[in-house]
Amino acid sequence: MSSPARVLAVLGLFSRERPVWHADEMNEALGYARATGYRYVRELVEAGFLRKVSAGRYALGARIIELDYQLRQSDPVLLAAAPVMDALAARSKLDVVLSTMFGTGKIVDIHRVSSDSSLVLQYGRGRPRPLFQGAAPKVILASLPRAALLRIYEIHAQEIAQRGLGHDWAAFRTHMTTIRQRGMYVSAGELDAGVGAAAMPVLDGEGEVVASLALVSTTQRIETAGEVRLRGWLEKAVGAVHEKLV
Repeated sequence: MSSPARVLAVLGLFSRERPVWHADEMNEALGYARATGYRYVRELVEAGFLRKVSAGRYALGARIIELDYQLRQSDPVLLAAAPVMDALAARSKLDVVLSTMFGTGKIVDIHRVSSDSSLVLQYGRGRPRPLFQGAAPKVILASLPRAALLRIYEIHAQEIAQRGLGHDWAAFRTHMTTIRQRGMYVSAGELDAGVGAAAMPVLDGEGEVVASLALVSTTQRIETAGEVRLRGWLEKAVGAVHEKLV
């Protein structure tokens, strides 16, 4: 890895399950020399990405909160989608969720407009979602270029087979091609029990997938809405977002 990637790998250690790390533990986990690892930690503290909580122990810093605020105010995809999502939620009476992918297969929700306050979703803004479960990840994956999809397959081949998405690359690619050709994927209970979703990819001005837009509710309400209405609502909304990104 390059030096910037090695520094950022330190931030990648922190999680909900492990929010605090000792500097020596970071070095051991990443295989860094003590002097190198301590230098990275010092630089991250100085930049505000880490903060010291006790002797040698660190947590994520406030700079990340600042960046999240800036992202909410300036992300072109979010700015284009937010008013469209408000209108879609009001029209459909369903929750609307915007999701995106980064790296080699991290899926996160970046915005949600709720129509049903009783609907509880275990994954919210910023919490990485399973890559091969649910409507949003599948329409994003299905819209990736061949090379990007192949790289994800090579990394996750075993999980892909376990999820029934293909026992080899050819089968997986065929599965994704089918989803892409349909243009919409409807899930039922894949991520949260009793919760269903219908999603479509959001494309930028160059035709590359930048996000997915999903209608989410109980499986019963998704089934009641029906694929024809779900497709109509989503096509109009995705088209409106796309026009703002061109």
